[in-house]
Amino acid sequence: MNYILFDGDVRNSLLPFTYTKPVADLRIGILTIREKWEKHLSLTTTTITEEYLEEKYPMVEMAENILINASFCPTKSLVHKIMNLSKNQAIFKGDDVIAFFTSDSQDEVNFDNYTQIEFDEELIKIQNTWDIFSLNDKAIQQDFDLITEGRTSQPIPDTVQCINKENIFIEEGAKLTFAFLNASNGPIYIGKDAEIMEGCVVRGALAMCNNSVLKLGAKIYGATTLGPYCKVGGEVNNAVLMGYSNKGHDGFLGNSVLGEWCNLGADTNNSNLKNNYAEVKLWNYETGRFAKTGLQFCGLMMGDHSKCGINTMFNTGTVVGVSANIFGSGFPRNFVPSFSWGGASGFTEYQTNKVFEVASVVMQRRNLVFDEIEQRILQHVFEETAQYRKNY
Repeated sequence: MNYILFDGDVRNSLLPFTYTKPVADLRIGILTIREKWEKHLSLTTTTITEEYLEEKYPMVEMAENILINASFCPTKSLVHKIMNLSKNQAIFKGDDVIAFFTSDSQDEVNFDNYTQIEFDEELIKIQNTWDIFSLNDKAIQQDFDLITEGRTSQPIPDTVQCINKENIFIEEGAKLTFAFLNASNGPIYIGKDAEIMEGCVVRGALAMCNNSVLKLGAKIYGATTLGPYCKVGGEVNNAVLMGYSNKGHDGFLGNSVLGEWCNLGADTNNSNLKNNYAEVKLWNYETGRFAKTGLQFCGLMMGDHSKCGINTMFNTGTVVGVSANIFGSGFPRNFVPSFSWGGASGFTEYQTNKVFEVASVVMQRRNLVFDEIEQRILQHVFEETAQYRKNY
C-alpha cells in the first residue's frame, strides 16, 4: 500500500515551523511525525504539502493510496485500523479526518461517499505551535516504548548516578561521564553517539537524538527533546530543539520550541511566565494578531535558521520567524518577522544573499549542503513574509 501524509488544516497554525517543512517533518518526542508513522507502518511515506516545498518533499501517488493526517501521532491500535482500511473508508476523530483509502485524485475526495469509522481512543494531535512542548512528555513516552521494545540498553557507566534505571535507554556509541540521571517522572533516551558531559543533572523525560550533546554542568528538566546534532548548556525546562540547533552556554530556555539551524548566543534567556501570571498570548499568523494560548507558561518559538547574539532577552510568548538575526540590548518585540536583522532598537531586512552565505557555512559544518532547493525554499519564504516587514 502507498501511504501519503498530508498537512491538513493545521499548517498555518504551526507557522513559523511549517514555512520550511511539512507538518509530517516536525519533531515531537524522540522522532519526527513522519519517522513515527514509517516505523509503525514499516514503509516509507511521501507528502502532500505546500507547492513550493514539493521539490524537496515530493508526493508519490499510485492507483490506490491511504492518506494520513500528519497532525496526528500514531498508536498501535490506530495503525492497525489504518492498515485494514478498505476502499472508500475513512477514519475520523470527531470532525477531523485521520486517514482514508482512496483511488480518486486528491481534488475529488468527497467524504459523503465514504464509510466513516469513528476512532474514540486518545491520540496526540499537534494543532498549535505550543502543543509541541506541552504534549512532549506524552510523545517521548510513546516513542521510548516504540523504539526500545524488545531491545537492551547499553550499560550505564559506573560514574553515572541514576534513579529508575529501567526507564533509561542508551544507544550504541553514546558517552556519559559523571552525570546525574533521574528517570522517575519520565524516560531518558540517549541516542547513538550522543554525549552527556561531566556534571550534568537531568530529570526526565528527556530525548537526546543522535550526536546531540549536553555540555558541562547542564541542568535539564523534562519534558525536553534535543534533535540530531544539537548542543545544549545552561538550564532548559520543557523545550524542543528540532535538530542542528545550539544553546551552547549558560542561560534559561523554557516552554519553548526551536526549529533547525538555530543558535542562541551565550547568556540568552527567555521568560516563560508573565509577571502578573496572566495567560500568555502568541502571534497568530492566520489572524495577523496576538491570540490567547490558554497557557500560563509559554516561552520562545523560533523558526529555522534564526539566531540571536549574546545576552539576548526574550519576553514571555515571543515568536521569531525564519532566518532572523537578533542582537543588542533590551527586549526585542514579541513578534520578530522572518528575515529581520536587529533588535530592541529596531530592525532592517536581512537580505537573502547574506542569509544564504550563513546557511551554507553553518550546514557545511555538519557535512550537509545548502543547495539550490534549500535556497528556493528560503527565497519563497522571504517573499511570502514580506508583508510583516513593512512596519520597520
